[in-house]
Amino acid sequence: MVGASAAAALAAAPNGARADTARAGSDKPVMAKVSLTVNGHKRELELDTRTSLLDAARENLHLTGSKKGCDHGQCGACTMIVDGRRINSCLTLAVMHQGSEITTIEGLGQPENLHAMQAAFVKHDGYQCGYCTPGQICSGVAVLAEIKAGIPSHVTADLNAPMQVTDAEIRERMSGNICRCGAYSNIVEAMTEVAGRPA
Repeated sequence: MVGASAAAALAAAPNGARADTARAGSDKPVMAKVSLTVNGHKRELELDTRTSLLDAARENLHLTGSKKGCDHGQCGACTMIVDGRRINSCLTLAVMHQGSEITTIEGLGQPENLHAMQAAFVKHDGYQCGYCTPGQICSGVAVLAEIKAGIPSHVTADLNAPMQVTDAEIRERMSGNICRCGAYSNIVEAMTEVAGRPA
């Protein structure tokens, strides 16, 4: 009966109100032009304003390295580097990043020219199934940049001392990137090597 009541209320509404109600219930998406610099290349897209950055990269730009793991920002498989900071790309809308510099795993390196972090993951077997690996690597690159910039974490003991790349710092900062296979110790070794400490 709720449907009948709603139909009766709509029929009784003035013509202008009925038209507004019909428009408000429309499923037609609102589109917007978005300009992004992705992996060093300027890209112009027309997107539904509800499109996440992850979906824009995967579906519109065909950059499928970043993975959709949980779609709730809990696993880190979708991590990208946006304007120098790592983010969960499933939790942000593409239209929010007009003019941003975005780096996905494809922009870090290619098989014939690996980024140092990619090479270290291969050397230290920092993956098993590989599904989370692109997010882990992007996050790892950004974590080392955070430490170098002196940005503290929850486990930073002395805020006045130079930041150190320690196992505790790496583990704390990488805690948002889940590896269901459990390759965590190898990931720490890979990041440690890239940071310049003996693994």
